[in-house]
Amino acid sequence: MTSTPTARAIFLDIDGTYADHGLAPEAHVEAVRSARRLGHLVFVCTGRPLSMVPDHILAAGFDGTITGAGARVELGGEVLKDTRFEQDLAARIVDLLDRHDVAYILEAPEALYGREGVDQRLRRVLGPIFAARARAEGGAPAAGNVTAHHAGRPDPLEDILAPVQYGGDLRQASYAKISCFDAPLPLRELTDALGKGVGLIPSSLSALGDGAGEIFMAGTHKAVGIRVIEARLGLDRADIVAIGDSANDIEMLEYAGTGIAVEGGHPAVLAVADRVTAGPAGNGVALAFAELGLLERDTTTLAT
Repeated sequence: MTSTPTARAIFLDIDGTYADHGLAPEAHVEAVRSARRLGHLVFVCTGRPLSMVPDHILAAGFDGTITGAGARVELGGEVLKDTRFEQDLAARIVDLLDRHDVAYILEAPEALYGREGVDQRLRRVLGPIFAARARAEGGAPAAGNVTAHHAGRPDPLEDILAPVQYGGDLRQASYAKISCFDAPLPLRELTDALGKGVGLIPSSLSALGDGAGEIFMAGTHKAVGIRVIEARLGLDRADIVAIGDSANDIEMLEYAGTGIAVEGGHPAVLAVADRVTAGPAGNGVALAFAELGLLERDTTTLAT
């Protein structure tokens, strides 16, 4: 007689974990579907705002989403949490970034917001970085287009810019997080001036240096979002699984009953992980699901 395994709740980072260059390998898509057919719950848990999560990423079918690195939580179509910067602080941040000529994008679930002209500035700053990455991975940008994608991958710069709405004065915008790309001084100096209401993590694009990073609401992180779902569903923390690779995944891997880091990920993520799995190119999510017994028998071959 076989016993039914305990249902797990799995929380997946997107970039560098579930997907690479905006595309999820078929093994990952099928792993999500297989785990859910067995009664497990699977959630997206990303630093991206909902407005930057494309439909093709969600197409596998998920039980809910945690976006904005814990700022917004949705379960089965119901929004359980949608926190944003308090309006006075939000305006003060925008004013400070504008006065110091920082290239930034404000992130909200419904849209991204940028100053008029920031798209051209980001093309100048980010274009060469993405082009160098493509060359290093064996792709060749098309002539005259340093951000061209290859092998069917989405253009990473357009992935950022497509949802942006532009305006001249963003001090009244409602948002949950800010991505900064080109500050003329260390971004930490600016955030320190804002006081205890804000936090800062480094940009995942390390080539941008200390003039780039993500400004977020202090006390908001992915584990906060997980706890909202945990409380609503009455989950046992021991049955929570989290998989991620970046600095904004540290808290969720620490909180989960089983924290899994992606090999080659941020050193602090690797340090807190219980396990390590491969990146998307190696079908790491499917491998981890198989090792934890989350897949149907005929699906485990996809993880090998």
